Amino acid sequence: MPTSARINTAARQRGAAKLAAIFAAVLLAAAGAWLALAPAAKMPDTTFTSIEGEKIPAESLRGKVVLVNFWATSCTTCVKEMPMMVETYKKYAPRGYEMIAVAMSYDPPNYVLNFAQSRQLPFKVALDPMGEIARSFDDVKLTPTSFLIDKQGRIIKRYLGEPDVAEFHAEIEKALAG
Repeated sequence: MPTSARINTAARQRGAAKLAAIFAAVLLAAAGAWLALAPAAKMPDTTFTSIEGEKIPAESLRGKVVLVNFWATSCTTCVKEMPMMVETYKKYAPRGYEMIAVAMSYDPPNYVLNFAQSRQLPFKVALDPMGEIARSFDDVKLTPTSFLIDKQGRIIKRYLGEPDVAEFHAEIEKALAG
């Protein structure tokens, strides 16, 4: 192949690569814009039942920033994060923050009750014996999984595992201000 043909082929390949990169960047930007503008998922229309037997309809939580935390007494990360959850609740509850810790269906109710009482959990603790609440929240299976919900009932953040405290508190602050 003559030298000029090789140069033209290489130039076409570089041009095609640049075009592909530009196209990929435009696609990523469009996807990002769509995700940013797409409506946030709403909190499922469910009713929580606390360990005291109190019925808490999701609708009754509107106007508050809510954390729905799926956990289990057998989950070491859940147990580890609970003191931070207690402190977060105490810090933000006076400003309209609510938390519901939903025990997974496989967690024996007496273990959940003992855990909540022995650690004096200040927020609501709910049982989900049939797993209906976990299914309604995008079929939660792993713990801890938490959903931060804004005052309008929109899910604004999903946490899998223990959240970074500073980032978590910043999200709560932002939601409380909104």
